[in-house]
Amino acid sequence: MTAALITLALILILIGLLGTIYPAIPGLGLMFGGAWLLAYVNDYQIFGTTTLVFLGIVTVIGTAMDYVAGMLGAKYTGASKLAVWGAFIGGIVGAFFSLPGLLLGPLLGAGVGEFMTQRDMLKAGKVGLGTFIGFIIGTVAKVGCALTIILTLLTVWIVSLF
Repeated sequence: MTAALITLALILILIGLLGTIYPAIPGLGLMFGGAWLLAYVNDYQIFGTTTLVFLGIVTVIGTAMDYVAGMLGAKYTGASKLAVWGAFIGGIVGAFFSLPGLLLGPLLGAGVGEFMTQRDMLKAGKVGLGTFIGFIIGTVAKVGCALTIILTLLTVWIVSLF
């Protein structure tokens, strides 16, 4: 039973790592679930409360950055409220349309929202580009959080061997 739970935990961590690139999969949440399962299997002896709290904080920060970065990118370029909401909704809807939807959803949502408000195509393009840059920054932050989770688990495990 222990081997099956450890295998499941490692599968969750690997799927979560893939989910950091593809936003339709809750990557960091799955990674945290895998880390918690590893801690549970070892009766919290190797991965204790402190480690799990730290990993939980990293998970929350990374998930928040993923959703907020695109909106902040739009806001930085002077987007209207409708454009900011368009970026958010475009990101969610785009997740259902594979990689092109993931990349273009927030950009198009922000652009359409800004165009509906200002009726200025150049401003809408600027807001869309800012949203796209914010999305890329959010993805990089999420990947950084995923690497933090993996490196923390490896470090704690290696230290426990000595």
